[in-house]
Amino acid sequence: MNHPIGTSLRDAIRIRGARQNNLKNLTLEIPTGELVVVTGVSGSGKSSLVFDTLYAEGQRRYVETFSPYARQFLDRMDKPQVDAVEGIPPAIAIDQTNPVRTSRSTVGTMTELNDHLKLLYARAAKLHCRDCSREISRDTPESIYASLAERARAAGDPRLVITFPVTVPKNFSEAEITQLLERQGYTRIHARNGGRLEVVQDRLRLASAERARVMEALEAALRVGQGRVDVHADAPGEGGAWRYSSDLHCAQCDIHYAEPTPSLFSFNSPIGACDACRGFGRVIGVDYGLVVPDENKTLRDGAVKPWQTKSFIDCQRDLLKFAPQFGIPLDTPWRELSGEERRWVIDGEPKWKGKWNKQWYGIRHFFAWLESKAYKMHIRVLLSRYRAYTPCAACGGARLKPEALLWKLGRPGLTVHQLMLLPIDRARAFIDALELPAPMDQAAELLMDELRARLGYLCEVGLGYLTLDRQSRTLSGGEVQRINLTTALGTSLVNTLFVLDEPSIGLHPRDMGRVIQVMKNLRDAGNSLVVV
Repeated sequence: MNHPIGTSLRDAIRIRGARQNNLKNLTLEIPTGELVVVTGVSGSGKSSLVFDTLYAEGQRRYVETFSPYARQFLDRMDKPQVDAVEGIPPAIAIDQTNPVRTSRSTVGTMTELNDHLKLLYARAAKLHCRDCSREISRDTPESIYASLAERARAAGDPRLVITFPVTVPKNFSEAEITQLLERQGYTRIHARNGGRLEVVQDRLRLASAERARVMEALEAALRVGQGRVDVHADAPGEGGAWRYSSDLHCAQCDIHYAEPTPSLFSFNSPIGACDACRGFGRVIGVDYGLVVPDENKTLRDGAVKPWQTKSFIDCQRDLLKFAPQFGIPLDTPWRELSGEERRWVIDGEPKWKGKWNKQWYGIRHFFAWLESKAYKMHIRVLLSRYRAYTPCAACGGARLKPEALLWKLGRPGLTVHQLMLLPIDRARAFIDALELPAPMDQAAELLMDELRARLGYLCEVGLGYLTLDRQSRTLSGGEVQRINLTTALGTSLVNTLFVLDEPSIGLHPRDMGRVIQVMKNLRDAGNSLVVV
């Protein structure tokens, strides 16, 4: 192929004398910056040309640009059997193989959406108290003054006592702390509650007091009280204090919370991963469906399978002895027992204290006792028959620590796990409708734009039915290829050669146009695409 006048050789990839596999001394030029399709019957050498020659040489040359130390950690491909390859850019292969084997990899981690979501939650999510479920926000003197004005107006402008709490350290006496406060001008104590003093900052009526005086009292109380201030109203029906805090602290429940970090919302980080399941969302435990395989059987007929052997028949006798004492029916099929009755059989007596002969221990304590004997081979074999992966009881399968699930975003508030359980098309609608609280800086706007773009790419290629929590190893080859395609589009790479392997396999005809449009977008960004 002759180049037009003024056209550089760099506008095309030139392959001369390709002899890889079944190629017979092939010479050709492939234009760069275009979407090129290689077709042919099976065995004609399409993959040998595109993957084993073109991609292998582009990848090999790119890896050789690294230092010898870095190259030892990268997969190096053999030099293909070809006389020369000219003008080839760095190459990326997007094929249908799914190399993921770990359950830590999900659609969210593959597309890097999890990384964006954890940044978003660390910056914009709202904290909710784990006890009272109220939204926790940092109070300022201005917000406290506005709240006091509203409450005082509703209560008939009562007399307000502004106080701050002071905890008496164990190595000091209350008299010493009181003397120290008196030196600073605080001579009145409103209340004493154990080792905590409610020190009076000011007493006033809000309607008649100047705003500057109230603001000064609130600022001083927050400063001396380490971010906490209580306001006591002398009015009927206002027995409790109005509590405020300038920190991540629930004033009503007196619970302090740590500042959020992006790692708190990642199950691949020890900071955010559940301590019980280490971020996997499931643990190996006793599967009670295997312990009671036939729910049509009664307790008397042997519904609990492991207790029907000669070794553990005593447990069956114990069950028949204790069940009538607690009103548990022995001749009712397991499926017809109530939840409380099943819970008694499985968990034992609520106040079980380890007295095996005098209390009902339940199936759970029976298996815990077996675990203590697991050094014996036959016990390990027995346990293996009734073990299976079960959802983690600590996190409920969310993979994250309980602290991470207290942060919610948007209306209605969704935790990061609840957002990942949504289909991608619904998650996209949620993010599109999300309004971040002001003020938000430019970085937050860029983060939202990137989230909307990546979710949009996934919907464009027909993957809106997936969830971000879906494990990568359960995806089909076509789904993996389309996810990698949208990931490449989201990284904004330019001057790169993308090699794709039959992206239309397993795809509905209505979605094929979307995939082609994504490939055209990659081409328009300044990349070259070769499709088998």
